[in-house]
Amino acid sequence: MAPDKLFSQACENNKQPILERIRDTFTSPGTILEIGSGTGQHAVHFASALPHIIWQPSDRPGASGHCLGWISESALANIRPPLELDVASASWPVDSVDGAFSANTAHIMAWEEVQAMFAGLAKRMSSGAPFCLYGPFSYGGKHTSDSNRQFDRHLRLQASHMGIRDMDELLKLAEQVGFRLESDHEMPANNRLLVWRKL
Repeated sequence: MAPDKLFSQACENNKQPILERIRDTFTSPGTILEIGSGTGQHAVHFASALPHIIWQPSDRPGASGHCLGWISESALANIRPPLELDVASASWPVDSVDGAFSANTAHIMAWEEVQAMFAGLAKRMSSGAPFCLYGPFSYGGKHTSDSNRQFDRHLRLQASHMGIRDMDELLKLAEQVGFRLESDHEMPANNRLLVWRKL
């Protein structure tokens, strides 16, 4: 492995289960914006398996280059250079996208940033466009496993703005900005893949 390639074991573990779900969602040619590309392992795996789409990586300012090792090595023509994206900013570096994907970001972002992510995507996606959101979520204030409960506690001790998001709150937010929940898939390691559609 080249020294400039960052590595996430979680990405390595979940990339194929996620792909098996999103390949049924990202079926039409178009540009998919990934929010929080991290190491780039997801970008390379998904773009390689879905040649009909253009994958647009992005990450918060100062972190967008973390994916360059994997992306450069892949030499895939359907991955664009990563963008710096502050979801809370009024100005995003993209005007429109055909779909979006984000993994393990909602519990790291502040709730205000989660709101901004949904609202920003709603402004840039047309009716019927999909947004796939992966990670751990709670339901009605209850965690789906003891490990998620412990993880949530760890996050909140680490930084008060972090924490596993509850589906009740996400559904309210989605309705406010113009998304509906199409499907909620159980995934390995007590995670979920939520597929939202722009109304």
